[in-house]
Amino acid sequence: MVSSPLAITLKQGPHVQNIIFSRIFFILLLGIILLFSGCAKRPVGRMGAESRIMEATGYCGCSQCCSWERGRWLFLKLDFWNRYTNGGRDYSGLTASGTTPTEPQAGFFSLDSLQRPWMIPTRLILFPWYFLPEKGTIAADTKYYPFGTRMYIPGYGWGIVEDKGGAIKGPDRIDLFFDSHADAIQWGRRKVAVEIERR
Repeated sequence: MVSSPLAITLKQGPHVQNIIFSRIFFILLLGIILLFSGCAKRPVGRMGAESRIMEATGYCGCSQCCSWERGRWLFLKLDFWNRYTNGGRDYSGLTASGTTPTEPQAGFFSLDSLQRPWMIPTRLILFPWYFLPEKGTIAADTKYYPFGTRMYIPGYGWGIVEDKGGAIKGPDRIDLFFDSHADAIQWGRRKVAVEIERR
């Protein structure tokens, strides 16, 4: 006669039962929290949000995307550790609003954790700053979208207007920041339905 694991557990006493049932409850509760937290998901039917079809291009902080070069001809390019714009001004890498540009991160409590569970230990131990979700940096025409305007771009995630660019003109054009040039090139130029939340 073969006993089931549950029957063996029930024979071991109430203390073992409590431990097993509390672990099962904890695992189910964690799964429900991860499933329904949805930090990186787009909210459905948010009040005050406007939707608009926009042309979105990708950019990064490299010299090709941001038009800077190493060294200045005034010093015969011997100060190669410094970065200058084409106009000769220092290039700091900060956005026009003075912040450091970032790519959006889904955070720990998101669908990304369910889709890629092997990344959970890495996020918790090696990269604890990825625990909370982070919005990406968007460059837009500040006449139409002032700094601080939140936008949701399908395929990119949530972002905040923190930068402006010379080629970004009009209400239907935005630039999305990526950490690498390859990701920016892969994004390319797309027409997307952007959800806009004004401050």
